[in-house]
Amino acid sequence: MSHRLNAGLALALVATPALAQGQTLTVYAPDYFASEWGPGPAIKEAFEAECDCTLDYQTGDLLPRLLLEGARTEADVAIGFDSTEMKKARETGLFAPHGVDTAGLTLPIDWTDEVFLPFDWSYLAFVYDNEALKEVPGSFAELVSASDDLRIAIQDPRSSVSGLSLVLWAEEVFGEEVEAKWAALAPKITTVTPGWSEAYGLFTEGEVDMVLSYTTSPAYHAIAEDDDTVSAAIFEEGHYMTIELAAQLEGTDAPELAQRFMQFVTSETFQSLIPTSNWSYPSALPETEWPEGFRDIAMPEKAIWLPEAEADALRAPAIEAWRQGLSQ
Repeated sequence: MSHRLNAGLALALVATPALAQGQTLTVYAPDYFASEWGPGPAIKEAFEAECDCTLDYQTGDLLPRLLLEGARTEADVAIGFDSTEMKKARETGLFAPHGVDTAGLTLPIDWTDEVFLPFDWSYLAFVYDNEALKEVPGSFAELVSASDDLRIAIQDPRSSVSGLSLVLWAEEVFGEEVEAKWAALAPKITTVTPGWSEAYGLFTEGEVDMVLSYTTSPAYHAIAEDDDTVSAAIFEEGHYMTIELAAQLEGTDAPELAQRFMQFVTSETFQSLIPTSNWSYPSALPETEWPEGFRDIAMPEKAIWLPEAEADALRAPAIEAWRQGLSQ
């Protein structure tokens, strides 16, 4: 099933090319997104070919910058929000409805939000070298009860969205027992890093046996490096989903062009660029259209994801349980 613009919208876009001609669309994005190894350059080239306009990325931390600038922001679109930031982003009042039909989304959960539009997603997972680690936990509970000789690197939930997603995942799995479970896991956690890249570097250098990453990480090694020795441990309790989002600014001075970009986000052109440039699952392509390396990797049977209000309410207690558990 392809997710192209419907006929009516396509005709409208063809009929109004002058709206975009010569205009510049300012897109705020994280550094990784617009970097030469991220999806941004290919997305820019593809969109500019369709719109006869200029797409200008301005990079940095999205939400802090938008909070600082407020209604004075120059952004027309912002892309790269993690779903754990939705409530805080929504409360700024800076965003407009995206206007995109979400019926074509292929997430493992229903998505009907009218403001934030998913462009990719993945599952959090503990990644390991399948030639080096022979006793692989098949559940979160088995990870907690594994030998203390196991060396694990995770990210700090106070500075990392993957770390925050981990403590929310643990809360959903263990409930009131979560602090005790963190205490039991603590001897195996050799390093807590500020972000994902530092932790993953320790894994690739052989400093740890397992690292908190994503189920899509093995696809990168298989496709980009022709290396099939990296796997993700699949837990029977299910895995927490991370979802990346785009949103249109309410105060954009190019609303037609911004809307055109939001429609482009779920197009086949945009979505087909995501797997092998952002190393995530595309949000609007069926699995049959994913690259072979993505279709071959192990997938959880159960998705765990908290709506923004629940995630926001659980954030502080989940971090505190993690902190208390690791300090014992």
